[in-house]
Amino acid sequence: MKLKPVLKDIVWGGYRLAGEYGKSENPNKKIAESWELAAHKNGVNIIENGEHAGKTLSEVWGAEKFPLLIKFIDAKQKLSVQVHPNDGYAKKFEGEQGKTEMWYIVDASPGAQIVYGLNGGYTRRELQNFIDAGKFEDCLNYITVKPGDVYFIPAGLVHAIGAGILIAEIQQNSDTTYRFYDYNRAGDDGKPRELHIQQALDVCIKTKTEYVNPRKGDVLTECEYFKARKIELAGERFEFLPDSFASVICLGGGGEIIYGNEKYIIKKGDSYFIPACCAFKITGTLEFILTGV
Repeated sequence: MKLKPVLKDIVWGGYRLAGEYGKSENPNKKIAESWELAAHKNGVNIIENGEHAGKTLSEVWGAEKFPLLIKFIDAKQKLSVQVHPNDGYAKKFEGEQGKTEMWYIVDASPGAQIVYGLNGGYTRRELQNFIDAGKFEDCLNYITVKPGDVYFIPAGLVHAIGAGILIAEIQQNSDTTYRFYDYNRAGDDGKPRELHIQQALDVCIKTKTEYVNPRKGDVLTECEYFKARKIELAGERFEFLPDSFASVICLGGGGEIIYGNEKYIIKKGDSYFIPACCAFKITGTLEFILTGV
């Protein structure tokens, strides 16, 4: 099933997803996020082909909660400094899953940075004092990133995407974000975007978090919620996920997905959903991320 992306115009977004990834007929359209696999109250994919064409992924999936949300993120400007709750907190206060995620750095400007956790151990009161003094950024751990880097972001880790970074994000199916700090930017209503200081303090990891590269060969991350692989293909490759659906998002190049006697063209920016227990073949010269649960 080829999926139509859900496009999000957010204040910090850029133009690469429209111009380079074909997410809009207007190459000058600002797109911050392109939700490639989504069945959420804030956005759901429409299926573009086959017997289910015109239906939403939610309609085809059924009543059960969909486990993942996969997106491209184009950060022309810095995002807010934020944190996501774990399952227990999110279900109690937000009525949805928590949010553990993974970032694959598709591209980054020279010197571009992310925030990855805190730079030391702090008490709740110490963090509140930094916030009250307008010095919260002094607590943050900054990492310079480059294309091909992988970052696992567990629920509770303070984080932010810096300017000039294009990311493929694999995450739990949640849209709950608590902002510690923003950059004096207005939302759609012209007012500064809401902060969530007390919730963020409730859920954040207050110890220093050392970065450990989760990548092992072509496996970017494997955790209790998802397994994601980055595959560079020149030729053909058979895939079969017996216990999971498969998501394929194409980062570059092109080829075909072959299922039975059917062939589907795949090119840079395309997203396909393959139901569980379906063996398929991918041919061509392309880079893609293959994700399952």
